[in-house]
Amino acid sequence: MSFPRPIRAVVFDMDGLLVDTEAVVFRAMQRATVGIAEEFPMATFIQMVGLPNYASDAIAINHFGEGFDLPGWNAAVSLHFREELAIGIALKAGVLEILDHLDEVGMPRAIATSSSLESVRASLGPHSIVDRFHALITRDVQNNHKPHPEPFLKAAAALGIDPADCLALEDSHNGVRSASSAGMMTVMVPDMLDPTEEMYSLCVRIARDLHEVRTMLVAQA
Repeated sequence: MSFPRPIRAVVFDMDGLLVDTEAVVFRAMQRATVGIAEEFPMATFIQMVGLPNYASDAIAINHFGEGFDLPGWNAAVSLHFREELAIGIALKAGVLEILDHLDEVGMPRAIATSSSLESVRASLGPHSIVDRFHALITRDVQNNHKPHPEPFLKAAAALGIDPADCLALEDSHNGVRSASSAGMMTVMVPDMLDPTEEMYSLCVRIARDLHEVRTMLVAQA
């Protein structure tokens, strides 16, 4: 399959696309729940994927009930996440290979994420790939978060490329909505969320992994 237009830049999400952070966050939430409730189910976590912190907090409160110690729980989640981060969070399949291809063809690329710059450096720094991106659009520089198009529009502006000529790579539904509404050619690489009919309608392709995306880019070259 070919893209509708030639790709001039690529904009990546981070969590769940470049690094396997979603699974790590879920484990951290489960560990933080011990002693508070019987369980923290996957179904509740799935509702949080791709959302900014305030929206995830609202889901947690709804799950645990009013009077729940949200600050304490969030602190415990952060502690458990940092413990796993210190061990190292794995890159998703195909990350290094797609970056190598983009280097070979001289194509600019950016990250558009709901995570902080500190989180980007903590997650990607151990893999020495932060500097392989030409722009980092983190939540620190966003006024509007996904599904608003601003993160992807800012990424395109930082690269100096028309959004219509950018390929956006996302794993979450809100991320796909954000990229698509920014006018980018969007590919969903599912992680913890399955593609829905809406996702198929917004994406030019649903890819198995970044190896498949790289193959598509190579075919275009």
